[in-house]
Amino acid sequence: MTDAPEVDLVIPVYGGWDFVRECLRAATRQSVPARVIVVDDHSPDDTADRVAAEFPGVTMLRNERNLGFARACNVGLSAGTGRLVMLVNSDVVLEADAVERVLAAMPDARDARRVGSGATLLLAPDGTVDSYGIVADVTGAGFVRFHGAALAVADPVDPPVLGPYGAVAVYVRSALDEVGLFDTNIFMYGEELDLAFRLRAAGWGCIAIEGPLGTHLGGASAGRESARQRRLSGFARGYLLRKYGILRSRRALRALAIEIVVSGARLVLRRDVLSLRGRWEGWRRGADAPSAVLPLDAVDRTIGLRESMRMRGDRYWAERPASRS
Repeated sequence: MTDAPEVDLVIPVYGGWDFVRECLRAATRQSVPARVIVVDDHSPDDTADRVAAEFPGVTMLRNERNLGFARACNVGLSAGTGRLVMLVNSDVVLEADAVERVLAAMPDARDARRVGSGATLLLAPDGTVDSYGIVADVTGAGFVRFHGAALAVADPVDPPVLGPYGAVAVYVRSALDEVGLFDTNIFMYGEELDLAFRLRAAGWGCIAIEGPLGTHLGGASAGRESARQRRLSGFARGYLLRKYGILRSRRALRALAIEIVVSGARLVLRRDVLSLRGRWEGWRRGADAPSAVLPLDAVDRTIGLRESMRMRGDRYWAERPASRS
Protein backbone atom coordinates (compact mmCIF):
# COMPACT_ATOMS: atom_id res chain seq x y z
CA MET A 1 0.00 0.00 0.00
CA THR A 2 1.24 3.45 -0.91
CA ASP A 3 -1.60 5.40 0.67
CA ALA A 4 -1.55 6.17 4.38
CA PRO A 5 -4.04 4.12 6.43
CA GLU A 6 -7.44 5.73 6.96
CA VAL A 7 -7.61 4.53 10.56
CA ASP A 8 -5.33 5.25 13.50
CA LEU A 9 -5.50 2.71 16.31
CA VAL A 10 -4.50 4.59 19.47
CA ILE A 11 -3.66 2.28 22.38
CA PRO A 12 -2.69 3.82 25.75
CA VAL A 13 -0.83 1.39 27.98
CA TYR A 14 0.15 1.40 31.64
CA GLY A 15 1.87 -1.87 32.42
CA GLY A 16 0.06 -5.19 32.07
CA TRP A 17 2.29 -6.72 29.41
CA ASP A 18 0.29 -9.93 29.04
CA PHE A 19 -2.83 -7.93 28.09
CA VAL A 20 -0.86 -5.50 25.93
CA ARG A 21 0.75 -8.28 23.91
CA GLU A 22 -2.59 -9.89 23.04
CA CYS A 23 -4.06 -6.50 22.21
CA LEU A 24 -1.20 -5.58 19.86
CA ARG A 25 -1.13 -8.96 18.17
CA ALA A 26 -4.74 -8.42 17.14
CA ALA A 27 -4.25 -4.75 16.27
CA THR A 28 -1.29 -5.45 13.97
CA ARG A 29 -2.97 -8.34 12.13
CA GLN A 30 -6.06 -6.56 10.83
CA SER A 31 -7.53 -7.47 7.44
CA VAL A 32 -7.22 -3.78 6.52
CA PRO A 33 -3.99 -2.17 7.76
CA ALA A 34 -4.18 0.63 10.29
CA ARG A 35 -1.53 2.79 11.86
CA VAL A 36 -1.02 1.52 15.41
CA ILE A 37 0.02 4.20 17.90
CA VAL A 38 1.00 3.02 21.38
CA VAL A 39 1.24 5.59 24.15
CA ASP A 40 3.08 4.27 27.19
CA ASP A 41 1.89 6.35 30.13
CA HIS A 42 5.08 5.89 32.16
CA SER A 43 4.43 2.23 32.95
CA PRO A 44 5.75 0.98 36.29
CA ASP A 45 7.37 -2.00 34.55
CA ASP A 46 9.20 -2.80 31.29
CA THR A 47 6.08 -2.91 29.12
CA ALA A 48 7.30 -0.08 26.86
CA ASP A 49 10.60 -1.82 26.13
CA ARG A 50 8.81 -5.07 25.40
CA VAL A 51 6.43 -3.36 22.99
CA ALA A 52 9.32 -1.73 21.15
CA ALA A 53 11.17 -5.05 20.89
CA GLU A 54 8.27 -7.29 19.83
CA PHE A 55 6.27 -4.82 17.71
CA PRO A 56 8.80 -2.66 15.84
CA GLY A 57 6.16 -1.63 13.28
CA VAL A 58 4.03 0.36 15.70
CA THR A 59 4.48 4.03 16.49
CA MET A 60 5.78 4.07 20.06
CA LEU A 61 5.34 7.17 22.24
CA ARG A 62 6.58 7.35 25.83
CA ASN A 63 5.27 9.81 28.39
CA GLU A 64 7.94 11.00 30.79
CA ARG A 65 5.43 10.90 33.65
CA ASN A 66 2.04 9.33 34.29
CA LEU A 67 -0.46 11.74 32.70
CA GLY A 68 -3.62 9.70 33.13
CA PHE A 69 -5.84 8.01 30.59
CA ALA A 70 -7.42 11.13 29.08
CA ARG A 71 -4.12 12.94 28.51
CA ALA A 72 -2.43 9.77 27.23
CA CYS A 73 -5.23 9.36 24.69
CA ASN A 74 -4.76 12.96 23.59
CA VAL A 75 -1.06 12.35 23.02
CA GLY A 76 -1.90 9.48 20.68
CA LEU A 77 -4.73 11.31 18.96
CA SER A 78 -2.47 14.27 18.23
CA ALA A 79 0.18 12.00 16.71
CA GLY A 80 -2.14 10.51 14.09
CA THR A 81 -3.40 11.67 10.72
CA GLY A 82 -6.05 9.10 9.81
CA ARG A 83 -9.59 10.11 8.86
CA LEU A 84 -10.87 7.87 11.64
CA VAL A 85 -9.46 7.19 15.08
CA MET A 86 -10.10 4.04 17.11
CA LEU A 87 -9.18 4.32 20.77
CA VAL A 88 -8.50 0.80 22.04
CA ASN A 89 -7.97 -0.20 25.65
CA SER A 90 -4.89 -2.34 26.14
CA ASP A 91 -7.02 -5.19 27.50
CA VAL A 92 -9.17 -5.48 24.36
CA VAL A 93 -8.59 -8.11 21.67
CA LEU A 94 -10.05 -6.93 18.36
CA GLU A 95 -11.62 -9.19 15.79
CA ALA A 96 -9.41 -9.62 12.71
CA ASP A 97 -11.79 -7.56 10.56
CA ALA A 98 -12.59 -4.85 13.13
CA VAL A 99 -10.95 -2.02 11.21
CA GLU A 100 -12.49 -3.16 7.94
CA ARG A 101 -15.97 -3.18 9.47
CA VAL A 102 -15.51 0.24 11.04
CA LEU A 103 -14.52 1.67 7.67
CA ALA A 104 -17.60 0.10 6.08
CA ALA A 105 -19.92 1.44 8.78
CA MET A 106 -18.67 5.01 9.20
CA PRO A 107 -19.72 7.57 6.56
CA ASP A 108 -16.91 9.19 4.59
CA ALA A 109 -16.28 12.91 4.25
CA ARG A 110 -18.65 13.20 1.30
CA ASP A 111 -21.62 12.00 3.34
CA ALA A 112 -24.06 14.77 4.26
CA ARG A 113 -24.72 13.30 7.71
CA ARG A 114 -22.82 14.76 10.65
CA VAL A 115 -21.64 11.46 12.14
CA GLY A 116 -18.79 12.21 14.50
CA SER A 117 -18.38 8.93 16.37
CA GLY A 118 -19.19 5.24 16.37
CA ALA A 119 -20.12 3.03 19.32
CA THR A 120 -18.73 -0.49 19.13
CA LEU A 121 -20.19 -3.72 20.45
CA LEU A 122 -17.71 -5.54 22.68
CA LEU A 123 -18.08 -8.89 24.39
CA ALA A 124 -16.94 -10.04 27.81
CA PRO A 125 -14.89 -13.25 28.01
CA ASP A 126 -18.03 -15.20 28.98
CA GLY A 127 -19.81 -14.18 25.78
CA THR A 128 -22.16 -11.64 27.32
CA VAL A 129 -22.09 -8.01 26.25
CA ASP A 130 -19.35 -5.92 27.82
CA SER A 131 -20.49 -2.64 26.26
CA TYR A 132 -22.34 -1.12 23.33
CA GLY A 133 -21.77 2.59 23.72
CA ILE A 134 -23.16 4.84 26.42
CA VAL A 135 -26.44 6.52 27.31
CA ALA A 136 -27.16 9.32 29.80
CA ASP A 137 -30.11 10.50 31.87
CA VAL A 138 -31.27 14.10 32.32
CA THR A 139 -28.86 14.68 35.22
CA GLY A 140 -25.90 13.90 32.97
CA ALA A 141 -25.21 10.53 34.60
CA GLY A 142 -23.78 8.10 32.07
CA PHE A 143 -24.37 4.36 31.78
CA VAL A 144 -22.74 1.65 29.68
CA ARG A 145 -25.36 0.18 27.34
CA PHE A 146 -26.17 -3.54 27.66
CA HIS A 147 -23.36 -4.41 30.06
CA GLY A 148 -23.94 -7.99 31.23
CA ALA A 149 -26.81 -8.66 28.80
CA ALA A 150 -27.06 -11.55 26.37
CA LEU A 151 -25.76 -10.72 22.91
CA ALA A 152 -29.18 -11.39 21.36
CA VAL A 153 -30.79 -8.41 23.12
CA ALA A 154 -28.10 -5.81 22.29
CA ASP A 155 -30.09 -3.40 20.15
CA PRO A 156 -28.20 -0.73 18.16
CA VAL A 157 -31.00 1.86 18.46
CA ASP A 158 -32.95 1.10 21.66
CA PRO A 159 -32.04 2.93 23.81
CA PRO A 160 -30.63 5.64 21.50
CA VAL A 161 -26.85 5.69 21.75
CA LEU A 162 -25.23 8.90 22.98
CA GLY A 163 -21.62 8.08 22.21
CA PRO A 164 -18.96 5.38 22.25
CA TYR A 165 -17.68 3.68 25.38
CA GLY A 166 -13.98 4.19 25.95
CA ALA A 167 -12.86 0.55 25.69
CA VAL A 168 -13.08 0.84 21.88
CA ALA A 169 -14.29 4.24 20.72
CA VAL A 170 -14.39 5.38 17.10
CA TYR A 171 -14.12 9.09 16.25
CA VAL A 172 -14.05 11.09 13.05
CA ARG A 173 -10.95 13.26 13.15
CA SER A 174 -12.69 16.30 11.64
CA ALA A 175 -15.24 16.18 14.48
CA LEU A 176 -12.43 16.14 17.06
CA ASP A 177 -10.74 19.01 15.26
CA GLU A 178 -13.93 21.00 15.76
CA VAL A 179 -14.79 20.26 19.40
CA GLY A 180 -11.39 19.37 20.85
CA LEU A 181 -9.97 16.23 22.46
CA PHE A 182 -10.59 14.79 25.92
CA ASP A 183 -10.92 17.17 28.86
CA THR A 184 -7.54 16.99 30.58
CA ASN A 185 -9.03 17.86 33.98
CA ILE A 186 -10.30 14.26 34.02
CA PHE A 187 -7.61 11.71 34.85
CA MET A 188 -9.72 8.64 34.06
CA TYR A 189 -13.43 7.72 33.83
CA GLY A 190 -16.07 10.01 32.36
CA GLU A 191 -13.84 11.49 29.67
CA GLU A 192 -15.78 9.81 26.85
CA LEU A 193 -19.10 10.96 28.35
CA ASP A 194 -17.94 14.56 28.38
CA LEU A 195 -16.69 14.30 24.80
CA ALA A 196 -19.99 12.74 23.72
CA PHE A 197 -21.86 15.72 25.20
CA ARG A 198 -19.59 18.18 23.41
CA LEU A 199 -19.91 16.38 20.08
CA ARG A 200 -23.70 16.29 20.34
CA ALA A 201 -23.84 19.97 21.35
CA ALA A 202 -21.89 20.78 18.18
CA GLY A 203 -24.33 18.81 16.04
CA TRP A 204 -22.29 15.62 15.61
CA GLY A 205 -24.21 12.36 15.92
CA CYS A 206 -23.16 8.84 16.85
CA ILE A 207 -23.98 5.53 15.19
CA ALA A 208 -23.92 2.07 16.74
CA ILE A 209 -21.74 -0.27 14.67
CA GLU A 210 -23.45 -3.65 14.46
CA GLY A 211 -21.80 -6.94 15.37
CA PRO A 212 -19.08 -7.67 17.98
CA LEU A 213 -15.75 -6.03 17.14
CA GLY A 214 -13.73 -7.55 19.95
CA THR A 215 -13.51 -8.92 23.47
CA HIS A 216 -12.80 -6.80 26.53
CA LEU A 217 -10.72 -9.01 28.80
CA GLY A 218 -10.64 -6.54 31.68
CA GLY A 219 -7.97 -6.02 34.27
CA ALA A 220 -5.56 -3.54 32.72
CA SER A 221 -7.00 -0.34 34.21
CA ALA A 222 -7.66 0.89 37.73
CA GLY A 223 -9.75 -2.19 38.50
CA ARG A 224 -13.45 -2.38 39.25
CA GLU A 225 -14.25 -1.23 42.80
CA SER A 226 -10.59 -0.64 43.62
CA ALA A 227 -9.80 2.35 45.84
CA ARG A 228 -8.39 4.20 42.84
CA GLN A 229 -11.42 3.45 40.68
CA ARG A 230 -13.87 4.62 43.33
CA ARG A 231 -12.09 7.92 43.86
CA LEU A 232 -11.52 8.65 40.16
CA SER A 233 -15.06 7.77 39.09
CA GLY A 234 -16.39 9.90 41.95
CA PHE A 235 -14.15 12.75 40.80
CA ALA A 236 -15.54 12.56 37.27
CA ARG A 237 -19.14 12.68 38.50
CA GLY A 238 -18.51 15.69 40.73
CA TYR A 239 -16.56 17.45 38.00
CA LEU A 240 -19.21 16.96 35.31
CA LEU A 241 -22.01 18.00 37.65
CA ARG A 242 -20.31 21.36 38.04
CA LYS A 243 -19.02 21.74 34.48
CA TYR A 244 -22.50 21.27 33.02
CA GLY A 245 -24.27 23.27 35.71
CA ILE A 246 -26.57 20.39 36.66
CA LEU A 247 -27.10 21.67 40.20
CA ARG A 248 -28.12 25.08 38.83
CA SER A 249 -30.71 23.61 36.47
CA ARG A 250 -34.28 22.35 36.80
CA ARG A 251 -32.82 18.89 37.36
CA ALA A 252 -30.89 19.96 40.45
CA LEU A 253 -33.18 18.37 43.06
CA ARG A 254 -33.21 15.04 41.25
CA ALA A 255 -29.44 15.05 40.77
CA LEU A 256 -28.79 16.04 44.36
CA ALA A 257 -31.18 13.41 45.70
CA ILE A 258 -29.50 10.69 43.67
CA GLU A 259 -26.02 11.74 44.78
CA ILE A 260 -27.07 11.76 48.43
CA VAL A 261 -28.64 8.31 48.15
CA VAL A 262 -25.76 6.78 46.16
CA SER A 263 -22.95 8.31 48.21
CA GLY A 264 -24.78 7.76 51.49
CA ALA A 265 -25.46 4.11 50.73
CA ARG A 266 -21.84 3.48 49.82
CA LEU A 267 -20.70 5.27 52.96
CA VAL A 268 -22.99 3.32 55.27
CA LEU A 269 -23.01 -0.11 53.63
CA ARG A 270 -19.43 -0.25 52.35
CA ARG A 271 -17.69 2.39 54.46
CA ASP A 272 -16.66 3.91 51.15
CA VAL A 273 -15.34 7.40 51.85
CA LEU A 274 -13.34 7.57 48.61
CA SER A 275 -16.35 7.93 46.31
CA LEU A 276 -17.57 10.91 48.31
CA ARG A 277 -14.10 12.40 48.56
CA GLY A 278 -13.65 12.02 44.81
CA ARG A 279 -16.93 13.84 44.16
CA TRP A 280 -15.84 16.74 46.33
CA GLU A 281 -12.46 16.93 44.61
CA GLY A 282 -14.13 16.83 41.21
CA TRP A 283 -16.63 19.51 42.21
CA ARG A 284 -13.80 21.80 43.27
CA ARG A 285 -11.88 21.18 40.04
CA GLY A 286 -15.04 21.90 38.07
CA ALA A 287 -14.76 25.55 39.12
CA ASP A 288 -11.86 25.84 36.64
CA ALA A 289 -13.72 24.19 33.77
CA PRO A 290 -15.26 26.25 30.97
CA SER A 291 -19.00 26.37 31.60
CA ALA A 292 -21.10 24.15 29.36
CA VAL A 293 -24.77 23.37 28.92
CA LEU A 294 -26.00 19.78 28.89
CA PRO A 295 -27.44 19.12 25.41
CA LEU A 296 -30.90 17.80 26.27
CA ASP A 297 -31.32 16.22 22.85
CA ALA A 298 -28.38 13.98 23.78
CA VAL A 299 -29.91 12.49 26.92
CA ASP A 300 -32.52 9.76 27.18
CA ARG A 301 -35.53 11.45 28.75
CA THR A 302 -37.32 8.14 29.13
CA ILE A 303 -34.93 7.20 31.93
CA GLY A 304 -36.92 8.11 35.03
CA LEU A 305 -35.63 8.45 38.57
CA ARG A 306 -36.38 4.86 39.52
CA GLU A 307 -34.85 3.44 36.36
CA SER A 308 -31.81 5.65 36.76
CA MET A 309 -31.22 4.13 40.19
CA ARG A 310 -31.71 0.61 38.85
CA MET A 311 -29.22 1.24 36.03
CA ARG A 312 -26.50 1.56 38.63
CA GLY A 313 -26.93 -2.12 39.51
CA ASP A 314 -25.03 -4.98 37.93
CA ARG A 315 -28.15 -6.84 36.77
CA TYR A 316 -30.08 -4.04 35.07
CA TRP A 317 -29.25 -4.81 31.44
CA ALA A 318 -29.42 -8.57 31.91
CA GLU A 319 -32.96 -8.23 33.25
CA ARG A 320 -34.16 -5.44 30.98
CA PRO A 321 -36.81 -6.38 28.41
CA ALA A 322 -35.47 -6.75 24.87
CA SER A 323 -37.20 -3.56 23.71
CA ARG A 324 -39.10 -0.69 25.29
CA SER A 325 -40.66 0.46 22.02
